[in-house]
Amino acid sequence: MSEALTGAIIRVAKQNIPAVVHIQITETQEVANPLSPFANSPEFRYFFGIPKNMPRKYKKEMVGIGSGILMDKEGHILTNNHVVAGATQIQVLLSDGRQFPGNVVGTDPKTDLAVIQISVSDPLPFLTFGDSDKVEVGQWVVAIGQPEGLNESVTQGIISAKHRAGLSEPSSYQDFLQTDAAINPGNSGGPLLTLDSKVIGVNSAILSQSGGFMGIGFAIPSNMAVYVAKQLIDHGKVERGWLGITVSDISPQAAQKMGDATGHGAVIAGVVKGGPADQAGLQKGDVVIEYDGQAVANASALRNEVSMTTAGTKVDLTIVRDGKKMTVSVTVGSMEQAQKLLVADAQKRLGGQFSSVTADLAKRIGLPYRLGVVVTSVSSKSPLGQAGFEKGDLILEINGHPISGAQDLDAIVSTLPTGQKIMLLAVDHRSGREAQVPVVLQ
Repeated sequence: MSEALTGAIIRVAKQNIPAVVHIQITETQEVANPLSPFANSPEFRYFFGIPKNMPRKYKKEMVGIGSGILMDKEGHILTNNHVVAGATQIQVLLSDGRQFPGNVVGTDPKTDLAVIQISVSDPLPFLTFGDSDKVEVGQWVVAIGQPEGLNESVTQGIISAKHRAGLSEPSSYQDFLQTDAAINPGNSGGPLLTLDSKVIGVNSAILSQSGGFMGIGFAIPSNMAVYVAKQLIDHGKVERGWLGITVSDISPQAAQKMGDATGHGAVIAGVVKGGPADQAGLQKGDVVIEYDGQAVANASALRNEVSMTTAGTKVDLTIVRDGKKMTVSVTVGSMEQAQKLLVADAQKRLGGQFSSVTADLAKRIGLPYRLGVVVTSVSSKSPLGQAGFEKGDLILEINGHPISGAQDLDAIVSTLPTGQKIMLLAVDHRSGREAQVPVVLQ
């Protein structure tokens, strides 16, 4: 490593460590009493001194750690949602040793981001965010955090890749930067910085077989993180844009036909009737190659860009249709508008009502995520009723596409034509058995 590079890393560490915090959370969980199966055994109670009225469950405190980024003088701290989710108490430790209670301002599980705040009388140091779209593969970066509780740890590496997706819940917004800078448990929520001290990512995840660092770490790009943080600070939640389309990555064959060997772009797989895209004339099969003047890398990148566009904004989409390039103007809608349109449409076309799977249910039936929906009501003469669905049954996939909630199901169904046969991966609530069930949309 050259002296110039070493000096740059030293400068980044000195300038930014004061604005990186250690977060300790306490979570109270209710767990089953392991002795409860023996509560009715007189012999067991006698020999082990177990009381008659032993509680079936008890509360247990779990302690976790993470990192955070001071964003401003007011004490707003950006971190990961998984660091603070479920916390009953949050303690923030500054680099100068001071400790303050943290309060949750807002969380966004879809991007795994959260903002907490501490109250301090004097101004706090804070970090400056850079433009993650301008980051290049091979560029040197520095990670700062608290791996395994080791405060103020600094590691260095390069950007290994951009636009990584498919690493977490299927319906989440993913566009990760990949880095080989060492990231371990406890680094979550800490900054990934360029050599000019700009935050271009929030360290979030690792790919590991051992649970420790294996040279593959992931960070949420700063452009997404800043947008989400501002929404959480201003509104307490994230207000997302909506076009009314489902998209997929472009296939190598389609890329060849377009004369683009890179495969950049996103194919419109479905258009919601009455949605913004439908009103603008977009069609199934159109390939979106630019969004508001910016090249579209893949389907995930387009989905993210739309989500970070304010409802009511007019944007230009450059598309390829039948080998011809054209520009289509679309006025972005809101997710509130989407829900009203999609819920009514899905209920009508399937003949049922649905709710998202809860975390408890997902854990009980062994789902990796909160995947699928629960059928809460069904008409006997509807497509679902004719296929044998009952209240309490689960739907996990549509045509092989995992669905992670009622919103996801509504969005997919609304893009499919009337009369189309779809395959639903269902779980019978009586037997727990999975089966592929054909249903014809009305």
